[in-house]
Amino acid sequence: MGNKMLLTGEKETFLIRVLMKKCTDANVDCGFVRWDVDAINSKWDDTVLLTMYMDAHERPDPKVLRFLIDRMEETGVHMIVIGEREDVQYVLDNVPGDLIYKTIYRPINNDEYIDIVADYCARVDAGEFKKSILIVDDDPNYMSLVRGWLKEDYKVAMANSGLQAIKWLGKNKADLILLDHEMPITSGPQVLEMLRHDDETRSIPVIFLTGKSDKESVMAVVNLKPEGYFLKNIGREELLEKLNRFFMTKKK
Repeated sequence: MGNKMLLTGEKETFLIRVLMKKCTDANVDCGFVRWDVDAINSKWDDTVLLTMYMDAHERPDPKVLRFLIDRMEETGVHMIVIGEREDVQYVLDNVPGDLIYKTIYRPINNDEYIDIVADYCARVDAGEFKKSILIVDDDPNYMSLVRGWLKEDYKVAMANSGLQAIKWLGKNKADLILLDHEMPITSGPQVLEMLRHDDETRSIPVIFLTGKSDKESVMAVVNLKPEGYFLKNIGREELLEKLNRFFMTKKK
């Protein structure tokens, strides 16, 4: 599958090694890391799933748990939690629910666990956990350029007019709309107004794309109260950084 999972615990026990062997047999790249911030950080790259294994009354230090939460939120990773009921509840009480994929109570059913891991990895491969962005712009070359920049990290759809965007949103959901401010026929502000007057779309965040950087043009965009605006001369790395920061802020 090409997916990497970290299995974390107080120490690498026999049962943890059994679970790791099961994951390897299911073609999931799996490694162990103890509850230590530096150790976790050194092995985090390319991780798509985290399993926290707690023997009876073993719990990670709050500092470690806080670090795990921050890393999962930054990288879109989810967690499987394994332990006694009271220990699992401790994690549930301290970790945002949208970061937890499944909880499993001990004694663990190994086959059930592997099925859960395999299901998650299949969903990752299908892009189910990626945020969805709709780009609306009448310039097909610019849209294709931005889509190329974003497609590795996000699910990206494109619409070349405001009306096409409205039609697409009637059948699909978006976590963010990147909307060209200067479009013919139906302008960006007109599209935003239509979105805000529809119960199904009023809550979708909109960030304007604009090619005009003079103060008057920027203030005209800001006065429409979108979630923000990007100048069209923005580069790939800056755009990805700002989008990541936007989605991080939305979680808080």
